[in-house]
Amino acid sequence: MNSVKKRARVAGLLYLLLAITSVFGLIYVPSKIIVPQDTLATVHNIIASEVLFRLGILSNLIYLIVFIFLVQAFYNLFKEVNTKQASLMVSLVLVAIPVAFLNELNQVAVLILLNGDGFMQVFETKQLHALVRMFLNLYEYGNFMVTIFWGLWLIPLGLLVIKSRFIPRILGFLLIIGCSGYVVSGFTFLLSPHYGRIVFPIATIPSAISEFSMILWLLIKGAREQKTET
Repeated sequence: MNSVKKRARVAGLLYLLLAITSVFGLIYVPSKIIVPQDTLATVHNIIASEVLFRLGILSNLIYLIVFIFLVQAFYNLFKEVNTKQASLMVSLVLVAIPVAFLNELNQVAVLILLNGDGFMQVFETKQLHALVRMFLNLYEYGNFMVTIFWGLWLIPLGLLVIKSRFIPRILGFLLIIGCSGYVVSGFTFLLSPHYGRIVFPIATIPSAISEFSMILWLLIKGAREQKTET
């Protein structure tokens, strides 16, 4: 196996792990626990499924760690194609990761509030529930802010794929198109959370198609011997 194909397979494995952990923590767990516009039901679900809620936090932290290794793997794969674009790709990811890490503290705060530690006894039940809703709202806003960067990094990645010629160019075009789904849903949510929640599952369909296509290609086909352009 040549070095380019090996690097492509490594990137594919990391991308797959990223997809699994992020979908679990960002989509599956909230779908089982969070009840929109119903704080009482949400609190009940968190208490009843605290292990699942904690697994969601852990899964999110894992996907962020994996993301660091993934973008490094892509840099190693594409740096000979265009160093500037490869560096931009890395920068867009590394700027967003600390924000996403800190955003997980909002979910940790929810656990602290609901675990009934001594200093929480000064709050009445309704006040605690209001604080839980506040931190969950902050967490949601943080996720949509970071979503914008999760879209933007696909632009340099897509351009690198197109220029590389050792991965089908169509995947590069799909990744660039997929960027729009994340960016549009992120900005829409910041302007109107109600419409942002409606737009997100629709707008991110191209993103999901492009990224899973990229994952499958890297895992199954890898890459041909690299050809650089001047």
